[in-house]
Amino acid sequence: MIYLNAAATTDSPGGGMSSLVTILMLVAMVAVFYFFIIRPQKKQEKQVAQMRDSLEVGDEIVTIGGIIGTVLIIKDDKLMIETGNDKTKLTILRSSVKSVLKDDEEEEEK
Repeated sequence: MIYLNAAATTDSPGGGMSSLVTILMLVAMVAVFYFFIIRPQKKQEKQVAQMRDSLEVGDEIVTIGGIIGTVLIIKDDKLMIETGNDKTKLTILRSSVKSVLKDDEEEEEK
């Protein structure tokens, strides 16, 4: 019994080195998560925010729910859009805009 306790309390020759390797592996994992997951997500969020801030009257948009419409009025965080053949008007939040549809003519100009 005493022999087992003595063997458990003695440090192996390289015990300090293994903890250093463990710390380096954790730092490497955090760096990988940052560069492959967190950073691209923040970049995409920034692009979406810029797109929503640059909305103008007359832009054709798609909402998160899949509704396609044309922007009529922009007021703070609300937009009034016109959709469908019967010119239905809807008020939506700016944050519900998924994308802006581009015309072929606008893409050629840029």
